[in-house]
Amino acid sequence: MQALVRAAQQQHWEQRFGARIAGVLSNRAQAGGLAWAQAQGLPTALLEHAHYPSRAAFDAALMQAIDRFDPHGRPALVLLAGFMRILGPDFVQHYAGRLLNIHPSLLPAFPGLHTHQRALDLGCRFVGATVHHVTAEVDSGQILEQAVLPVLPDDTASTLAARLLTQEHIIYPRAVERWLAAAA
Repeated sequence: MQALVRAAQQQHWEQRFGARIAGVLSNRAQAGGLAWAQAQGLPTALLEHAHYPSRAAFDAALMQAIDRFDPHGRPALVLLAGFMRILGPDFVQHYAGRLLNIHPSLLPAFPGLHTHQRALDLGCRFVGATVHHVTAEVDSGQILEQAVLPVLPDDTASTLAARLLTQEHIIYPRAVERWLAAAA
């Protein structure tokens, strides 16, 4: 999220594409990104999923909260970063073609959780990250951008995650910028 905010500022997305980071929303009160976003002067919202009786109720409230960030009621893009919840088909359809995510593997390999450990357990020689469109099927949308790193002999799931994070901070803003340029 921080890399996206910085890219929007440094690459002048608002002047070039009429796009800005309108707000930051989390489903976890302890998410460090909320405090950081507030310190940057960005609007923020907290919507704890545990306070809702069902996934559908949470998804509906989440849609309303996201749409309130945009004065037109439907943001151009919704960017997921560290949002570890499966979103229902109604939510995904509401933002169809405008909902992006970053996943810490070379999709279609290793959808879901524990990607780095799974790659190590199978002896993968390379790992990566993928920016993709979100669809109703988990981690299966159109791939927009990928980064690849070699697995080093002394790598652990933690070291892989840390090395890969630097690449995620490059490819996610790049994918968003390309999406905005194509939509302009």
